Amino acid sequence: MELFFKSSSRECQPCTACCDGWVQIAVNGYRAYPGHPCPQSTGAGCDDYEHRPFDPCVKFICGWRADGSPLPEWMKPNNSKVIVLFNESVWNGMPVDVGIPVGKRIPPRALNWLQQFAESHGRALLHSEQIVENGVYTNRQAVCAFGPPEFQQEMAERASRGESFV
Repeated sequence: MELFFKSSSRECQPCTACCDGWVQIAVNGYRAYPGHPCPQSTGAGCDDYEHRPFDPCVKFICGWRADGSPLPEWMKPNNSKVIVLFNESVWNGMPVDVGIPVGKRIPPRALNWLQQFAESHGRALLHSEQIVENGVYTNRQAVCAFGPPEFQQEMAERASRGESFV
């Protein structure tokens, strides 16, 4: 079940959360993760936007920009401090959305909104908290699950085995 799949008229700028490494990506061989942004990110945009690579840059559509996005204006990642990825997977026929913090953790207002949305639309939610060691962000995250108890249990078991979620 695909809820959203293409870009809308909402503009990224001045948000650069995906480029800043919160969404862990590889751009032209460079691994971006929290604390290690894409080298082409200026903090206000891409220094070569017209020539950015298709994968991951052009094909990445954050949930806020997705056509028909239910996310309100205040949920733009640079404001809400969360990047939402809709339909990242399916669990027992239920769509699974992912919330990635822009910072250490998703602020309560945004997390509450995402949980209410998941519950009222029959969706599951995975959300994470960035792991910080000695005051420095790492490329690891602690993942939490919201949804049916069976979903939460399965995700906890996967986490205990060290499986990746996003």
